[in-house]
Amino acid sequence: MTDDTLLHDPTVELTRELIRFDTSNYGEGKSKGETECAEFLAARFEKLGLTIDMFESAPRRTSFVTRIEGTDRSKPALVVHGHTDVVPADPAQWSVDPFEAVVKDGCVWGRGAVDMKNMDAMIATAIEEIFANGQRPSRDLIVAMFADEENGGQFGSHYAVRERPELFKGATTAISEVGGYSVTIGDERAYLVQTGEKAMLWIKLRVHKPAGHGSRVVPAEQNAISTLARAIARLAEHEWPIMLNDTTERMVRELAELLKMDPSDPQKIAENSGKAAGFLTASLRTTSNPTMLQAGYKHNVIPEEATVAIDVRPFPGKEDEILREIQQIVGDEVEIEVSWRDVGAEAPASGPLFDAAVTALRKHDPGARVIPYFLSAGTDNKALSKLGIHGYGFAPLKLPAELDFPGMFHGIDERVPLDALVFGRHVLRDFLLEY
Repeated sequence: MTDDTLLHDPTVELTRELIRFDTSNYGEGKSKGETECAEFLAARFEKLGLTIDMFESAPRRTSFVTRIEGTDRSKPALVVHGHTDVVPADPAQWSVDPFEAVVKDGCVWGRGAVDMKNMDAMIATAIEEIFANGQRPSRDLIVAMFADEENGGQFGSHYAVRERPELFKGATTAISEVGGYSVTIGDERAYLVQTGEKAMLWIKLRVHKPAGHGSRVVPAEQNAISTLARAIARLAEHEWPIMLNDTTERMVRELAELLKMDPSDPQKIAENSGKAAGFLTASLRTTSNPTMLQAGYKHNVIPEEATVAIDVRPFPGKEDEILREIQQIVGDEVEIEVSWRDVGAEAPASGPLFDAAVTALRKHDPGARVIPYFLSAGTDNKALSKLGIHGYGFAPLKLPAELDFPGMFHGIDERVPLDALVFGRHVLRDFLLEY
């Protein structure tokens, strides 16, 4: 396809339209809101004759769900879900306006091009193509577009699961973001399908010490900022041990085969996995990264309190153990507050859904190598897992070797190739027809 043809492809056009909705989510309930973007997408599905169930968990925090009847209703339903919010973007740091949806160098640039308005557009246009061809999916599809994923889904998927569980009746599996994209490992292209994700602990470390004048001699252990800084340093320097589960054992084994390496050193194998190394190394161990600091209100006042936000991603079932260990690392004078806690999950890396994903990918990229992986971050699959639904990351994209796609999640100059969007729609369409 020529660049001009690609520019007018329905998936490319819709991706650009969605990016232009500034749905920035600042966390802790602060957001520009998803209402206009959700209503715009819902209207696309309404034109197909579908009934839309739209709801707000809070003012302007809009999600919607619709159900499409499949050809074989004896099969359990599949949830196909996206989120319409994005993390904030500082235009001063970008080379383009993050909400203009600029096309250059064969890519759509903008906040959400990677996470995850690309997949939202692929879902909508794949279903539109199925309807246009007079076809229907193999099984019932429950299509959901959630608010607030970037805040752990508190005002989106978790609200829907808690307040409207009937919308997901009959579903046993789900697909969404952060999987199905290609990476180049060694000299070979491979697709990473996400079959599990870590748990989530968003915590704050807090220190209280006496306030005082900034000109005084104050020992470090009596200064809230100094005490907290040393605790942060100890936690940052702590090396969490490697842990393997069913998914990562298979992932390491298959990566080692591609790289022609000894599988006995998972860390080294992950480090040699090219652009995927950042995600894959983090999938092997707990991570605990400081993300926000807060202390003080005036230059010459020693504050009585200092806090830091820590993003902790433990393995499923290890949350309490990790919290206890963090307390030991930072010391008793540092208080730990859990701001948000969410489950992890692991789905089977074999069986009908995974096999259907492999089949659809190989139809459009013959001989494609497909490897399961364990996501170090999280998706709205966490909420759905509370209903017994196994979640997978399958947003298929065939990407050039030089593009650091994983590195652009929450990054600067987020972009996705035009031809990858078209590829993704075709793969997703065939997956939905066959699975």
